[in-house]
Amino acid sequence: MAIPQIELNNGIHIPALGFGVYQTPPDETATAVETALSTGYRHIDTAAAYLNESGVGEAIRRSGIDRSELFIETKIWITDYGYDATLHAFDKAAGKLGVEQIDLLILHQALPGEFNLTIDAYKALERLLADGKVKAIGVSNFMPDHLARLLDATSVVPAVNQIEVHPYFRQSALLDADAEHGIVSQAWSPIGGITFYRDGSHGSTLEDPTLQKIGAAHEKTTAQVMLRWHIQQGRQVIPKSVTPSRIAENFDVFDFELTNDELASIDALDTGVRGGPEPEVITREKFGLTIPEA
Repeated sequence: MAIPQIELNNGIHIPALGFGVYQTPPDETATAVETALSTGYRHIDTAAAYLNESGVGEAIRRSGIDRSELFIETKIWITDYGYDATLHAFDKAAGKLGVEQIDLLILHQALPGEFNLTIDAYKALERLLADGKVKAIGVSNFMPDHLARLLDATSVVPAVNQIEVHPYFRQSALLDADAEHGIVSQAWSPIGGITFYRDGSHGSTLEDPTLQKIGAAHEKTTAQVMLRWHIQQGRQVIPKSVTPSRIAENFDVFDFELTNDELASIDALDTGVRGGPEPEVITREKFGLTIPEA
């Protein structure tokens, strides 16, 4: 089945549904990605900080799928920010992934207290884009003020902003800011997984009565309902799993449609409580991680 495509602001197309490998152990990554590719996924999202780019690369090699059919995305970690360091970070990532060109390369976080490094890193992405080493560039976890500061200092509008979005944390103001600038919002933790293992005070989205009722009406699971909610509202999604049945379940979201009332009822579940770290507290001192060469 062909996955619907979303056009980015530079004309490049990305599948509306991708496969994420956050927290997937390096030794399990290749198998999980192989399963996803055999299921039909064609977009794989990884990151230098996940320490599993090599596993993604191994799965790509094993799959036998032509490189032109795949959309590969990865992220630069904050310890590799700065113009020259970010250019080198591309070389590290491309080597681990086993590719010459990366489809989407993004900055993993803003560094609010050292924004000059963030700017220099993004200017390196602009250079990689101009040189044809990447097809599109973007950011992750950037708040509206971070976007404004970035746009004032650079020339290429990010193609995507990968952010925490799920029914319990919609980030409506940030979604609006992305849309205003023509930036596609890419949802990480799209089914609220982060609420299970970081802050379970609101319970599991998978057991939410509103989502269960909507799922029953469509003979779909709550996870499928949440993914469909994102897709119908124009967001790109990257669910993750290492379980083959769930990998297949998350892919099966294109044969039903939520009503406007159902979409609104899911929007109303927003608690305003972030599961991930506050973007303003990100520093190299607290979150520094040395990214290996290979």
